[in-house]
Amino acid sequence: MNASSSSRSWPDLAGRLLPDSHILPVRIYFEDTDFSGVVYHGSYIRFMERARSDYLRLLGVAHEALERGEHGEPLAFAVHKLVVEYRRPARIDDILEIETRSKTVGGARIVLSQIVRRGDESLVIAEVTVVMINHDGQARRIPGPVRELLTGEPE
Repeated sequence: MNASSSSRSWPDLAGRLLPDSHILPVRIYFEDTDFSGVVYHGSYIRFMERARSDYLRLLGVAHEALERGEHGEPLAFAVHKLVVEYRRPARIDDILEIETRSKTVGGARIVLSQIVRRGDESLVIAEVTVVMINHDGQARRIPGPVRELLTGEPE
């Protein structure tokens, strides 16, 4: 089954793209928790990574196309900076929503805000800076077509 047919079968698997953000629902499983029964801090990082990937995917930014070099040389996004504030714990069987929103899109970087919520309660707040890099890890400008998908504006 290819990606396009699986997305038709599971339409909400990648969450929902809203006019100014993206929402990804996540259920907490035993494997997400630590010995005390609360969500392990590293699990939130994984949830936010999934949300960022699905946000880009639903905007039309294909990681595989970047990797294949469809915009010049092979490119990828890499996390450059991550600032996280853990406010409240989540526990097994909780349903969380990870909200992702672009704050700024620069020449080679994107700054995103992410909030992990349980209902109306903010559990984790993060600001993530990702940069466009080549295979050698050197920063590269975000290609025009990708920038247009991210901002909704032609370059």
